[in-house]
Amino acid sequence: MRNYQKELDTLLERMKKEAPSLLLHSCCAPCSSYVLEYLSRYFSITVFYYNPNISPEEEYRKRVEEQKRLIRELSERSGSFPIEFVEGSYDPDAFYQMAKGMEHVPEGGERCFGCYELRLRQAASMARKGGYDYFCTTLSISPLKNAGKLMEIGEALAEEYGVSYLPSDFKKREGYKRSIELSKEFGLYRQNYCGCIFSKREERAGSVPK
Repeated sequence: MRNYQKELDTLLERMKKEAPSLLLHSCCAPCSSYVLEYLSRYFSITVFYYNPNISPEEEYRKRVEEQKRLIRELSERSGSFPIEFVEGSYDPDAFYQMAKGMEHVPEGGERCFGCYELRLRQAASMARKGGYDYFCTTLSISPLKNAGKLMEIGEALAEEYGVSYLPSDFKKREGYKRSIELSKEFGLYRQNYCGCIFSKREERAGSVPK
């Protein structure tokens, strides 16, 4: 079994002074907190906020503003490279079209994998257009997300779009625990469901841990 964290360690050791560019897809401010603290020492990062799965729009807007606030406050700290922000289009129809026929698939299954691919494909496309050295996502920090599947999708898209996918499993080395600590430190809004109406439905039914 591949150790994605070890692969990342090896890569980071080689680039301590290079500051290559990274397009980092973010699902929310809390999940991005540790990832930004960690990677901003090595990369010039642009946070790409593309999450058409989030519902309702009010929830989406709230999460966008928290992401922007976190970046502003993190950028005030010394010892890291600048962090930029780009918001993708908010197009829920793209998500519902992807999820068609999988509305009743349990969380963590094929519908979620399709959602990974939807968001990562947009990130890969933007990374190619913007000439970034790498792209990846914060999604692997969650204990509920499949890091192996994210890597599989990311590497396939890297080959398709010609941009390297950063090997990552950000929950390793207590990354998830650190994200909780940083969320408290910055007073971040922590949602109790992934974002889509299906995850909210399961959260209400008590099948998705908060």
